[in-house]
Amino acid sequence: MTSTGGKTPRPARSENSTGILFGIGAYGLWGLLPLYFLILAPAGPVEIVANRVLWSLAFCALLLTVLRSWRPVLTALRTPRIVGTLTVAALLIAVNWLVYTYGVTTGQAIEAALGYFINPIVSVLLGVVVLREKLRPLQWTAIGMGIFAVIVLAVGHGGVPWIALTLAFSFGLYGFAKKKVGSRVDAITSLSIETVVLAPIALAVMLWLGSTGAATLTTEGTGHFWIMAASGVITAIPLIFFGAAARRLPLTTIGLLQYLAPVLQFLLALLVLHEEMPFERWVGFSLVWVGLILLTVDMLRTVRRRPKPARVQEPAATAV
Repeated sequence: MTSTGGKTPRPARSENSTGILFGIGAYGLWGLLPLYFLILAPAGPVEIVANRVLWSLAFCALLLTVLRSWRPVLTALRTPRIVGTLTVAALLIAVNWLVYTYGVTTGQAIEAALGYFINPIVSVLLGVVVLREKLRPLQWTAIGMGIFAVIVLAVGHGGVPWIALTLAFSFGLYGFAKKKVGSRVDAITSLSIETVVLAPIALAVMLWLGSTGAATLTTEGTGHFWIMAASGVITAIPLIFFGAAARRLPLTTIGLLQYLAPVLQFLLALLVLHEEMPFERWVGFSLVWVGLILLTVDMLRTVRRRPKPARVQEPAATAV
């Protein structure tokens, strides 16, 4: 209480605390995404992704209108290099969405979660192959652990874990494509252009599904229609939260928070969806987790050696 009898004003929440809350919100929502896909049954993965594209475009258009933020989109559309890069990014994220949705809706959510667990390791590997980066010993060890994990899973499962590998490489390459545009394009502008690129394909898919009687958007009741329509909000809101977190947090904190999504996906698949987790899978996942620990240790050691980490600009990244 103050001397005048009033209440002491509560101190404003720090930027770091606010950023962490936004980050938990973003990765938490991405981690719970399998539950959303499951309630869309009997819609298949192709229809779900097509609707996700079209409704995301509609939501972005509404959001840009309300926020009066069309100018950055129009500016980006007049820049061929940005449009070309985001076209590549759009095709990569479409593959990622489709494979992820297929994995969740066909009882392979654990393997889908594995894809996002090994994504940081794959991103380091892509840095060697694409950018000719020189890696530190712990990074090489993490890559070795990831490769060994894939071999163990392939032998134990009787086949290459293609869902996990496709998710990891498509999202890793997507990240490289988005780095090409960097801070020149904000998250909503990026998502808007990517959905514009994919919209003709998505519309053609929905017309084809409708003509063959395979579309469920308007045949499963009002509730199903609006749940499907909500995919636009469910796609955009975590991305907005991520952008808000990235503006407030250092890259190391974002790097640690990103593990929240696959952890939640893994726990949902194991405890809620009751997917099988045989011994060889535990071994493979354990190898991946050890690799991630090594990458995290290497990242933290590298940051500590720097004089002072600069404020990180908002990365234009999209999750699942």
